[in-house]
Amino acid sequence: MTAPGPAAPSGRCYTSPMASTVDLHLRSYGELTPPDRHDYGQLVLPLNGALLLEVEGRQGMLDPLRAGFVAPGAWHAQVGDAGNRSIIVDIAAGSIAPDTAGRLYERPFAPLGPAARKLIEFMALMAEAGASSPSVAASVVQGWVPLLVDTLTLDAPRPASRLAALLARIESAPGLAWTTESMARAAGLSVSRLHSLFREEHETTPHAWLLAHRLGRVREWLADSDAPIAEIALRAGFSEQSALTRALRKASGMTPAAYRREKRSIRCE
Repeated sequence: MTAPGPAAPSGRCYTSPMASTVDLHLRSYGELTPPDRHDYGQLVLPLNGALLLEVEGRQGMLDPLRAGFVAPGAWHAQVGDAGNRSIIVDIAAGSIAPDTAGRLYERPFAPLGPAARKLIEFMALMAEAGASSPSVAASVVQGWVPLLVDTLTLDAPRPASRLAALLARIESAPGLAWTTESMARAAGLSVSRLHSLFREEHETTPHAWLLAHRLGRVREWLADSDAPIAEIALRAGFSEQSALTRALRKASGMTPAAYRREKRSIRCE
């Protein structure tokens, strides 16, 4: 594997700003390419193989046990061995908490412990699922990135990052039998702390947020699919169709069938 080394200014390129707060990609790297820089930060999380990354003259060998970080605006280049594959997380400048961003700048090459590896494996699944459900995958990644960054830089993730990851997990699987207690366990928080965080971050309760999210997914599926209402109810986490009917009628004054008819009539006008 050849080290990146310096390149002539004429061989450098500048990548335009990213369009969203967090983007996720699966990439493999081959021969050395000209140094590049962009307005957003970038986490390089190897899944297989190894690659040599240079960031502003500092070099680090990355593999499944060691990650890399490219700060916004930093010149960088990389070269990979055969079979290397990495998750690349593009993070908009300013979207990382200042204290954790500072730690990433100071340590652009970080070891990956068991907790970080589990998060990375989950994000790889989300990246592969993005082709079939891009909006869901993007939402899940958006929620899990703060927890991953905290895991890489802090002794213990911040409660707000734990909550964001929990919500992303629920968004990816709303049909599970979520309760306040199981939500607290999944986030590694007490039930009382979970309630406090929901009030601070979302001005609601865990149960109210869960119900609103489930009904939101139901509305999407009613409007965009021909799936039977009973199937949609179970997929969204309701025990049966009648439970969904009561909840949607209370929230909107409409039954699922009426909601589907209205949305389709509007679409046909």
